[in-house]
Amino acid sequence: MSNASEIRWPSHYNPRNTAIHVRNEIDIAAPPDLVWAWLIRAQQWPRWYKNATNVRFLEGSPPDLALGTRFTWKTFGVGIDSRVQEFVPFERIAWNGKGIGVDVYHAWLIVKTSGGCKVITEESQHGVMARLAALLFPNRMWKFHQIWLEGLSSNAAQGPP
Repeated sequence: MSNASEIRWPSHYNPRNTAIHVRNEIDIAAPPDLVWAWLIRAQQWPRWYKNATNVRFLEGSPPDLALGTRFTWKTFGVGIDSRVQEFVPFERIAWNGKGIGVDVYHAWLIVKTSGGCKVITEESQHGVMARLAALLFPNRMWKFHQIWLEGLSSNAAQGPP
């Protein structure tokens, strides 16, 4: 059983079972509730994270993600159909995603600290396009996830969305 500061991987997406896995983390000088508010406001991601575009809710109630929300979006130039699989307010959220040649699981963990919180994000991937991208651009996903975390930090420091 994993502890509270670890990602809860479905077996299909466990990094031991996937070709691709990345992990990023950042300390944010803002409380978990502010970080959470920015993270679940998916339709605003394109305003502050350039690698997310065309975020649209297919099932669920905008503007915030919730357990079971189905949404489409474009990232790394690929259209992705995602569904929120895990949702523990102010602590963790994860969604799967499928697109041409990719099958992903992206999880986020928010851990309260004395100075705010630590945010960990991990993604594992299956698929031909995922392996090809990792081969051609080995650090690209890590770099963009770090940009996402830095944008999350910057926005949370300014207050609620």
